Amino acid sequence: MAARAQPVTGMRGIAGVPSYVVMQPTTLCNLDCVYCYLPFRAADRRMPVAVAEAVAAAVKPWAATGRFSVVWHGGEPLAAGREHLAALMAPFGPQVEHHVQTNATLIDDAWCAFFVEHGVRVSVSVDGARERNGDRVTRAGQPAYDRIVRGVAALRRHGLPFSALAVVSRPAPGYATELYDYFLDLGCDVLGVNIEETEGVNTRGNAHDAATVTAFWAELVAAWRRAPRIHLREVEWSLRYAAAVLDGAADDLLPRQLDPIPTIGHDGSVTVLSPELAGFTHPRYGDFSSGNVLATPLAEILAGAAGTPWVGEFLAGVEACRSSCPYFGFCGGGHAANRYFELGRFDGTETEHCRNSKIRLLEGVLEHARDHQSPAA
Repeated sequence: MAARAQPVTGMRGIAGVPSYVVMQPTTLCNLDCVYCYLPFRAADRRMPVAVAEAVAAAVKPWAATGRFSVVWHGGEPLAAGREHLAALMAPFGPQVEHHVQTNATLIDDAWCAFFVEHGVRVSVSVDGARERNGDRVTRAGQPAYDRIVRGVAALRRHGLPFSALAVVSRPAPGYATELYDYFLDLGCDVLGVNIEETEGVNTRGNAHDAATVTAFWAELVAAWRRAPRIHLREVEWSLRYAAAVLDGAADDLLPRQLDPIPTIGHDGSVTVLSPELAGFTHPRYGDFSSGNVLATPLAEILAGAAGTPWVGEFLAGVEACRSSCPYFGFCGGGHAANRYFELGRFDGTETEHCRNSKIRLLEGVLEHARDHQSPAA
């Protein structure tokens, strides 16, 4: 079923002002998840405060005009320690929202007090019930689940709202209902669900049977509709898109330009569009960075980002998607990292990630709608 009802004119070029920045306070992670994409998670390379100061100088004028987020994402950000993370946050002042993506294993009462003091919004990575977390292990190869739920219990004890992010490696019948019910009990207020991606140092295949993945998403919609107490990120976006198509307003959903999503590495290097590319190199593209904030202001780096060789190739791929894919209005051309790690190039089009998390997601939502539509009067 074609998902696009009219031409999509947005997502052309890169915006000069992002809606958020991603900051890597340390490359270190205390876990060694099997599907992790990060290349240096065993090394403790910490971000100097000078890097945060340089980024904050660019962010402050942006934050003065509207809502702006700083997302701390490692490694495991909490592995940087409270004192160092506080020093990195300080230059941004009170104008920004701080978010942290964490495996929760280090969260205790002291960290909860830190989150309150600094106004940090927390998102926890956990893949469902104990038996669904076999890929989330410590550096010694031991299950991390008990430590994760202890961290979540601390958040709940302190009354701190939190989001959750779950990776699904093998979609199967019944899994979506089980997953949603688990997160209802866990107590999160927002849930994101990612089908495992082949990217970075994770080379596991992510091809799945189309009908199985579509059924997974349809089942997840059904579970959510029975008890819609959690904001379900992917499903709610799909429903917004479907409603916009019916209203003839789908072209208004996507931004006019791509958000640059600048990811600031521990050393100040800036990687745009796909945080997952940070830390990797290629003989033709180099290290994928567009500059370093210790040498060049972030605003200047973003203004010239389209001139980075791989970025230009990616933008050509976005246009190829626009002209060839009926789902373009839903996804806006996909992600650079998925193209590179799956196809070995940036100007390709459809990837397994597209199929699993865009095409089959939307088809799953539509399948649920067809199966539950009211009979004709």
